[in-house]
Amino acid sequence: MVNFGRVLTAMITPFSEDGSLNLAVAEKLAAHLANSGTDAVVVCGTTGESPTLTWDEEHELFQVVKKAVTGKAKVIAGTGSNSTRESIAATQKAAKLGVDGSLQVVPYYNKPPQEGMYRHFKAIAESNPDMPLMLYNIPGRTGQNLLPETVARLAEIPNIVAIKEATGSTDQASQVRRLTPPDFTMYSGDDSMTLPLLSVGGSGVVSVASHLVGEQLQEMVQAFEGGSPQKATEIHLKLLPLFKALFATTNPIPLKYALKLQGWDVGSPRLPLCDASDEVKSKVKAVMEELNLL
Repeated sequence: MVNFGRVLTAMITPFSEDGSLNLAVAEKLAAHLANSGTDAVVVCGTTGESPTLTWDEEHELFQVVKKAVTGKAKVIAGTGSNSTRESIAATQKAAKLGVDGSLQVVPYYNKPPQEGMYRHFKAIAESNPDMPLMLYNIPGRTGQNLLPETVARLAEIPNIVAIKEATGSTDQASQVRRLTPPDFTMYSGDDSMTLPLLSVGGSGVVSVASHLVGEQLQEMVQAFEGGSPQKATEIHLKLLPLFKALFATTNPIPLKYALKLQGWDVGSPRLPLCDASDEVKSKVKAVMEELNLL
């Protein structure tokens, strides 16, 4: 059984003032995450602004992060695409670096039917038989919902081992859990849904907030697992305003501002994303002050 851990951080991609990758900050941030509650670092996912990264930039980030966290945390490479051929090639290239797994998003924009999605993920898995794959279902960004019945078919493929469930629906998560084997791992793709998903058989979260509160999220998941749901609920409710503030506008715009407040030189998001508005900044800052994160 492949175990990526409980708290997986969807890491941001730091940029320099000219918009190029800031690999020095990426290395430092990855090491910091590994020392503050993160079991695995997800590189070049949504939070990492993957739509505006080149494959070469992504490959550089995989290398830098792997070097920074080896022996402390696992690395999951975001190598999914809406092109099956590109996904296969990128995943094979990442596999040569010895990453621990690959995040495969539902193909966006082309809107494949369920059978097309099944064949897409099956082709990637079969082309990379030694690479554990995590499916990533986020209909709000891709335009298509990977249905539980299709997830169940995919879970029969040996190296498709997990799903990042970001539909926002406990009903769908419950169906995924009901239809898949116990060793198929389900992660919340949204911080505010972590505790609800744990209650229907989830194992943890692919988190944005863990950049700021990784240890508290780890404590929450472990409390739930350890038979203390009341303690887990207390942590969830305490952190809920932060979860909401970090999604006050498109992720990772608020998170990049939050990290700057803590002194991280992460740069601005790449266009077409932009810096946080004054309204978003004030929301984020107020919540961080309330939680003693500044």
